[in-house]
Amino acid sequence: MITTAAKIEFPRYESYRDSGVDWLGEIPSHWELSRLQYQMKLTNGYAFKPSDWGHEGIPIVRIQNLNGSEDFNRISPRKRIPAKYILKHGDIVFSWSGNVGTSFGAFLWEHENEAYLNQHIFKVHRYKNYHREFVYWLLRAVTAEVESNTHGIFGLVHITKGELGKTTLPVIPLDEQQRIANFLDEKTAEIDEAISKKQRLIALLKEQKAILINQAVCKGINPNAPLKDSHIPWIGQIPKHWEVKRNKFVFKEVDERSTDGTEELLSVSHMTGVTPRSEKQNVHMFMAEDYTGSKLCTEGDLVINTMWAWMGALGVSGQLGIISPSYGVYRTRDKNTFNSWYLENLLRSPQYVAQYNRISTGLHSSRLRLYPDMFLGMEISIPPKEEQDEIESSTRLRCETMDLAMEAANREIQAMKELKQVLISKAVTGKIKI
Repeated sequence: MITTAAKIEFPRYESYRDSGVDWLGEIPSHWELSRLQYQMKLTNGYAFKPSDWGHEGIPIVRIQNLNGSEDFNRISPRKRIPAKYILKHGDIVFSWSGNVGTSFGAFLWEHENEAYLNQHIFKVHRYKNYHREFVYWLLRAVTAEVESNTHGIFGLVHITKGELGKTTLPVIPLDEQQRIANFLDEKTAEIDEAISKKQRLIALLKEQKAILINQAVCKGINPNAPLKDSHIPWIGQIPKHWEVKRNKFVFKEVDERSTDGTEELLSVSHMTGVTPRSEKQNVHMFMAEDYTGSKLCTEGDLVINTMWAWMGALGVSGQLGIISPSYGVYRTRDKNTFNSWYLENLLRSPQYVAQYNRISTGLHSSRLRLYPDMFLGMEISIPPKEEQDEIESSTRLRCETMDLAMEAANREIQAMKELKQVLISKAVTGKIKI
């Protein structure tokens, strides 16, 4: 049964002593202390060059692959790489460069096939006085401590082998190590399964919400409304009283420029639409010294990321701001034509995104571009403005329950992740007796 961190109750050891180490605190009296550099060997990954990479051959494990990415660079078996850089199933690694809380710290390599280890990752081996099964959990607990010794900015950190090697570790009798490892294997598996269930629930709710919004913006909210053929195959049938127009009769492209460059810097993505760059987390892009003369959008303008329209990267701006010169800005010829919420969700619906893919130009999918003449040549379905307002109000209300359920599930996931870390920390530092 999964409970909260505050309710964890386990027996304690008979006696404790002060370790003199902040992250360990009091430890069982019979435990010893040693530095990591005396107990484990760290081998940094091989410094592969981009010219070594290919699409065939043996995988090269990079930091993103530790987080589950199956997008591997590969290297030809003909290139001779020393055996010490080979990573095998069950090997423990420590990513010494990455994002705090995600790609920095200890990982277990669980792929069956061998791979080569890229630089920025240590392979941890030759454990002295430790079971391999326990080392992984110990280093998971160590991660939070060594973050205080890292260097970097914007959440991107790194630590040297020397600094990591100075970390003080508890040296525990081998039989206790095995009990602790077995305990953590079992309890964290229970927590992970509970987290997985919540994540599946969130995914289902997101899918249901997307279907609900798509149905509302493409077909309306009255299931009994008579339909007609739009005569546009990819739009299909629409309510009889809706109009269909070509975009060039509804929108005009605008290219306005900033006089002093002091407006808010905005970005456009398929996830969040048009948002201030300052609100983006873990996005670090080149910033110009002066934005005078930069492209502008105003409140109510439709902004399309030309390079990522094929993913639905567009939105209706809620404010005046500076945007990339590669974005397209479109303004309705009649400001009363669209409700902003309705327009953004309609143009990000699967039907419209699929049409962007069909009409965009490029050698392959990741290079498709939706230029202004292509967008303005498209058709669009237009309900009466009053009906658009009703669609927004009704759909938002129906989505509210799903949003609340997703927020609750996310809170539970965060609580379970915290519980997992508490269990790991308490077990490997001797605060509970297994």
